Amino acid sequence: MLLPSAPGVLGIAVAVLAVLAVVFLVLWLLAWAKVRRMRREQVVDDQEFSRLELSVADQSGRLRIIRELHDLAVHRVSAMIAQADGARYAGASDPSAAVRAAQVIADTGRETLADMRRVMTLVRETEAEALPQPRLKSTRDLLKVMRDAGLEVQFEEAGEPYELNSGAELAVYRILQEALTNCLKYGGDGTEVRVAFTWTASGLAVRVDDNGFRNAVLRRGLGDDETAEQLAYTVEEDLKALTQEITGPGISDMRARAELFGGTVTATEVPGVGFSIAATFPTIRFHNGVHGVDLSRR
Repeated sequence: MLLPSAPGVLGIAVAVLAVLAVVFLVLWLLAWAKVRRMRREQVVDDQEFSRLELSVADQSGRLRIIRELHDLAVHRVSAMIAQADGARYAGASDPSAAVRAAQVIADTGRETLADMRRVMTLVRETEAEALPQPRLKSTRDLLKVMRDAGLEVQFEEAGEPYELNSGAELAVYRILQEALTNCLKYGGDGTEVRVAFTWTASGLAVRVDDNGFRNAVLRRGLGDDETAEQLAYTVEEDLKALTQEITGPGISDMRARAELFGGTVTATEVPGVGFSIAATFPTIRFHNGVHGVDLSRR
């Protein structure tokens, strides 16, 4: 019986090792492909979950707006009733028609107030939870929540802050909340956001800048050339960004809130980078949110 020579044994061992190496390489590539597929599926699931969360938040936000506006209307109608009652008493010495008219105003106001309270009750019942209305002092908590959700938020404040009436504070808070929600919605985890509050003697400017578009492209893990192509933009696109009006339910809600207190909201796109939201309130310190009338100077 012939035994294999040492070189022959070595050759067989090398061949076996080579086969094993190829097998392990194939298994590793298959495992890595599976991991990448699972990651892509996880991203899709996370995006769908975020979409559902934002949809629920949007519906809840609309309900809150309805409730807040009705709260304001109730306050105004209460004042109308008090004024009408005063007119009725003052008109006791005038012709009876004036007294009857004042009485009608008061009765109508009371009926309207009762109806609005019923609507408020129905609206509150549609909300899963009736939370206290946030104030500007809750801004830090809002920023923390957004950071925990994945945003990288930088906050800056200039000027001397002062207290605003609760309605104005709520409007500013909701605008900031909607702007940050949009940053997370369109940019995703890792989006860098700069929030700036600028206080003047009687006004406030709020600005939110993000790199959401750039971050969303980078998160796709494209090659350098494809990433550069996605982030590139033309002069025409740059000029269009300066003049186009960005619209949408969230933007419309922000503008409606700002208008209540004499403010404006502008939304602009920064090509290849992201979006900017600017809310400007020239007289918010004294604005009462009714027909553009300023409160008496304090």
